[in-house]
Amino acid sequence: MNRSIAPVIKDATEFELKLKPYDKFILDNGVEVIAVDAGTQEVMLLDWVFDAGNWYDTQKLTASATNFLLKNGTSTKSAFDINEHFEYYGSFLSRNCYNETSNITLHTPTKQIQHLLPVVREILTDAIFPESEFSIYTTNAKQKLQVNLKKCDFVASQLIDAYVYGENHPYGVYSRLEDYDKVRREELLSFYDRYYRNGHCIIFAAGKLPSDFKSLMNKMFGDLPLKPRTTDAKAIPFTPAIEKKYRIINDAEGVQGAIRMARPFPGRKDPDFPKVQVLNSLFGGFFGSRLMSNIREEKGYTYGIYSYLQNHIQGSAWMVSTEAGRDVCEAAIKEVYHEMEVLCNEMPDEEELQLVKNYMMGVLLGDLDGPFHIIARWKNIILHGLDENHFYRSVEAIKTATPQELTQLANKYFRPEEFYELVVV
Repeated sequence: MNRSIAPVIKDATEFELKLKPYDKFILDNGVEVIAVDAGTQEVMLLDWVFDAGNWYDTQKLTASATNFLLKNGTSTKSAFDINEHFEYYGSFLSRNCYNETSNITLHTPTKQIQHLLPVVREILTDAIFPESEFSIYTTNAKQKLQVNLKKCDFVASQLIDAYVYGENHPYGVYSRLEDYDKVRREELLSFYDRYYRNGHCIIFAAGKLPSDFKSLMNKMFGDLPLKPRTTDAKAIPFTPAIEKKYRIINDAEGVQGAIRMARPFPGRKDPDFPKVQVLNSLFGGFFGSRLMSNIREEKGYTYGIYSYLQNHIQGSAWMVSTEAGRDVCEAAIKEVYHEMEVLCNEMPDEEELQLVKNYMMGVLLGDLDGPFHIIARWKNIILHGLDENHFYRSVEAIKTATPQELTQLANKYFRPEEFYELVVV
């Protein structure tokens, strides 16, 4: 190697990205396990994903409360015992509830997996939701909500989803203090029995997997009354608000306002989606975007402003989000529409577009770095009912997007009359 000669510099768009394929096997009960055996460290991740999100709520908060209390006690172990067990083996067990799905996620050293799976099995078959833990949960959740309701950004994030999707739709529903008083332990037990103990499930695994991983998983979970995950949750129609502009005073003495602007978007399966992602990055998707350059760098209205497409399965929204000084909120909104108008009328130049493409390819490179990132990419693809080609279509869209195409998409979607506006101060 001649170190007096600088190496050739390549644009990220010249790289050929490959998504490492996964292995799939099926347990005796039909549940699929999606696995990526890779990495250099002796660690692994296991993610049990259930069709048990708030889409399936029998009453508001049932799904989220059930998910939160899953590891707070079985007939033989207290919440303390369960947490102590996982900590003793240097592992961490978390749980999350989303719209259509909920999950239980285990991070652990590979060599300890045989000590941990029996406890996960016990949680999935014998969670008892102790009355004392249920009471602590509702008290803490109400206190946390009371604090959050004083924050303009929290209130704005709740309300904009309710306007776009409808307050009674799973994507738009939000919690009120009185909702926690209506939750009953018996409902959680019923929800748990239907959607976890006898629920629809898919399992994702990544890292340095043990040599007997398949037989171990089948032994621990293949005899449970779980069923394969369904392809789609039952569709629920959106009921968006009729009014498009809202100004809400949450704190009469507040000096900052939260701004949300959003319009409906079909979602990841829409043919426009790959190149809309490019347009979004240019518009407001990264630190060098048009919105950031104008509203943060030039005008100084905010510390940061971003746009993004919400990651929902049944439909989505194109969202602009920021916090700004109370006296400049309206001016910030005006500048957002100005940047939309510019993109509708003036094609971006090739240099700016290349910068955006390099940024997006860099993000994809990061998403392919390590088994945990790879399985997260596959999880997103599979849960949205997509396939490997979606990833490669996205890469191709980044590489081939032209200024003309972005201008056409801007004219199609950047229509001010279709955007909901919300300012909470």
